[in-house]
Amino acid sequence: MTTAVPAFWSPRIAALEPYVPGEQPRIANLVKLNTNENPYPPSPLAVDAIQQAAADGLERYPDPTSLALREAVARRHGLTVDQVFAGNGSDEVLAHAFFAFFQQAEPLLMPDVSYSFYKVYAQIYGIACELQPVDAGLRVDIEAIAVRARNGCAGIVIANPNAPTGIGLPLSQIERLLAACPDRLVLVDEAYVDFGGESALPLVGKYPNLLVVQTLSKSRSLAGLRVGFACGQQHLIDALVRVKDSFNSYPLDRLATAGAVAALEDEAWFNTTRDKIVDTREGLHLQLEDLGFEVLPSQTNFVFARHPQRDAAELAALLRERAVLVRHFKQPRIAQYLRISIGTREQCSALVQALQAILDAQ
Repeated sequence: MTTAVPAFWSPRIAALEPYVPGEQPRIANLVKLNTNENPYPPSPLAVDAIQQAAADGLERYPDPTSLALREAVARRHGLTVDQVFAGNGSDEVLAHAFFAFFQQAEPLLMPDVSYSFYKVYAQIYGIACELQPVDAGLRVDIEAIAVRARNGCAGIVIANPNAPTGIGLPLSQIERLLAACPDRLVLVDEAYVDFGGESALPLVGKYPNLLVVQTLSKSRSLAGLRVGFACGQQHLIDALVRVKDSFNSYPLDRLATAGAVAALEDEAWFNTTRDKIVDTREGLHLQLEDLGFEVLPSQTNFVFARHPQRDAAELAALLRERAVLVRHFKQPRIAQYLRISIGTREQCSALVQALQAILDAQ
């Protein structure tokens, strides 16, 4: 049996550096704090809706327009249905947006410390990128990006709150970007906005160059369903639909749509679980500081922290030996930080106990 060799690959694929997802191991009694999943189950109403959808209709294709979900998003955020696009997780929505808007003669602007998938999208579509350094506090430098945008760009993409730092920007700074780049798209990735960030969705009607992308994976506990959406004025949504229909006409299945609609409508469950995560995050921040860590301010469901006397990669490895998973990035500017997802109180206590034992043994 022969195997494929690079000679058969397209040159761009051969040169591609793929995104590396967080580890999903099978370890007994694992404390899994490495992929920013919600530690709480989804709304019971969402589970019921999925079960009902599974009982009837799976032999037929789903609605290619995901109308029920788009209507639910529009209702919740005060938009019209033609201002909403739905896709198979926010990663697919982002990929369609990169393809639709950023294949321009000029480079795409983005922070040098941000969601690493952005560079992969750019590589796979042949989009030139220009990385704008975050400041010494690892905050996105809006002024530097705005100044650079005046000289021409393919557009701007930022995560707000940013990943993996967890730091959020106020809405006034998002407007600064929109005004600085009126002829190009500003894409704001709000995967973590529900945990304390300030959403740009209220600006959709005002700015024709704004596209906001969100996901139900984090705050709605639906990472296993893969549901994301984008909001913008209709001319932007039409472009995304054109790409989607040329790639996969049915990106969201019946189960995902049913569960997502029910989850969006269960505001009480959302508020309860979200508030638990925020409270636990604030407590973990203080506990980590007590252990000597420097912790960045977070508006997400994770914290980004470093210990001045201990190597981050070594800490991650020692934690793994104790069945505690956190995320370590080898990128130079952040190589001494650990990204720690917010779990239940019990999971975060287990993390703190493991760290205390590691630090005591030094």
